[in-house]
Amino acid sequence: MATGPDRDAEAGAVPAKGARRLLGKRSAARLTVLRGIFLRRLSGLIAAIVLTMIVFTAINSFFLTYVNLIGLVRSMSTFTIIAFGETLVLVSGELDLSVGATYGIAAMTFGLLWMHGTPFVVALAAGLGIGVLIGLINAWITTVVRVPSFITTLGMLSLVQGVTFLISNSQSINPPSKLPGFGVFEALGGLEFPFRIPIQIAWLAAVAAIIAFVLHRTLFGFRLAAIGGNPQAARVAALPIRRYKLWVFAIAGACAALAGILDFSFIGSTTPSAGANLTFPVFAAVIIGGASLSGGRGTVLGTLIGAFFLSLLSNGLSLLGVGAFAQLIFVGLVTIGAVALDRWTTAWGGETQSIQL
Repeated sequence: MATGPDRDAEAGAVPAKGARRLLGKRSAARLTVLRGIFLRRLSGLIAAIVLTMIVFTAINSFFLTYVNLIGLVRSMSTFTIIAFGETLVLVSGELDLSVGATYGIAAMTFGLLWMHGTPFVVALAAGLGIGVLIGLINAWITTVVRVPSFITTLGMLSLVQGVTFLISNSQSINPPSKLPGFGVFEALGGLEFPFRIPIQIAWLAAVAAIIAFVLHRTLFGFRLAAIGGNPQAARVAALPIRRYKLWVFAIAGACAALAGILDFSFIGSTTPSAGANLTFPVFAAVIIGGASLSGGRGTVLGTLIGAFFLSLLSNGLSLLGVGAFAQLIFVGLVTIGAVALDRWTTAWGGETQSIQL
C-alpha cells in the first residue's frame, strides 16, 4: 500500500487523468460544434471567391488567364507560408505580430553572412535559425515572464526591425553572381518547373502539407486546440502548455524566416525594411480563413483560402487600375468583417456547446 509521497503522487495522478478525459470529451464536443461553424464560413468564403472571380473576369478577361493565375498564386506563396505558422500560434491562443520583422532579418542575416565569406549552407542555416530563435524568445517572454503575447511580439517587431537596420547599415544587399552557391541561391526561389510553375508554389504545398499533418493528424495538434480553446482545463489536465507554445512560436519564426529567404532568392536582393508590410495581410489571411482570436480554432485549408481571397482582391483591383490606397481600404473592410464574424461565431459556438454539454 502506498504511503507518504507515493500516496500523494497517486492522488494527484488520478484527478489529472480524469481531467484529461473530461477535457478530451469537451474538446471533442467543442470541435464538433466549431467544425460546423467553420464549414459554413468556408462555404461562404468560397462563394465570395467565385463571385469575385466572375466579376473581375467580366470586366477584364485577362484575369482568368493561366499566366495571371499562376502569377497570383506565386505572389501569395511566401506570405501564406508565414500565415501557416501564424495559424498555429492563434490556435494555441496567442498572437505573433513580429513575423514581418522576422522575415526581413532572416533574409538580411543570411545575405550578409554569405557575402562576407560564410559558407552558403551555414549562412542559410543561420538565417533560418534566427527565425527560430526569435520565436523561442517570444515564447519564453510570453509563457515564463507572462507578458501577453500581443505586447511581447509588438515589442519584438520594433526591436528586430531596428537590429535589421543596424546590421545592414540601412543599406540594401545584392549578392554578386560570383559567390559560391549562387546557383543554388537562385534556384531556391527562382526555379521554374514545366508549365511555368514557380518553385514557390512547391514550397507552399510542402509547408501546407507539413503544418496540416501536425495540426490535424497528430496528438500535438489536438492538444494545441484544447490548450487554446480552454487554457484552464488544459492546466488542470496537466498538459505541457509551455512546451507546446514554445514549439508553435518557433515554427512561426521558422516559417517567416523561410519566406524571407525565398523572396530574397526570387528578387535577388533584400532591404532592411523587407517584410514591414507583411504582418497585416498575414494576420488578415488567418482570420478570414476562420481562425479564432480566442484560440482553439484554425485550419490550414482555411488559411490557404483566406490568403487566396486577399491575393485575388489585390490582383483583380490592380488589373482594374484601382490604386494601392483603395486596395488597402478593401482589405481593411474585409478583415474587420472577418473579425466581427469570428466574435459572433465564437459566442454562438460557446452557447451551443453549453446547451449540448
